[in-house]
Amino acid sequence: MEFWECIDKIISEHKIIIDRPKGAPHPKFSYNIYPADYGYLKGTNSGDGEGIDVYVGSLEGKRCDAYIIIVDLLKNEIEIKLLIGCTEEEKKEIFAFQNTSDMMKGMLVKR
Repeated sequence: MEFWECIDKIISEHKIIIDRPKGAPHPKFSYNIYPADYGYLKGTNSGDGEGIDVYVGSLEGKRCDAYIIIVDLLKNEIEIKLLIGCTEEEKKEIFAFQNTSDMMKGMLVKR
């Protein structure tokens, strides 16, 4: 399988749990407001030992066509956040949200 087919398979086989809806403040930095629904794929693992992080946009289809690689200097870790069903505008907003701090920077990768 190709890389994106593997991403599609993981998403199709795991339930999306939204624990921070669009418009909710970040739990530690309340001035940062989530630009899209944010959560994780239940039953998966990421670099931080938690589920794979996802942003879910407003498009009907739940296809992942981008992800953001995050370098977090506070936690000394690198994470990947999948963007599922996001419009181009939502991708821009999520990317900007993930790059608001000097201690956390991301790079957007499109399918």
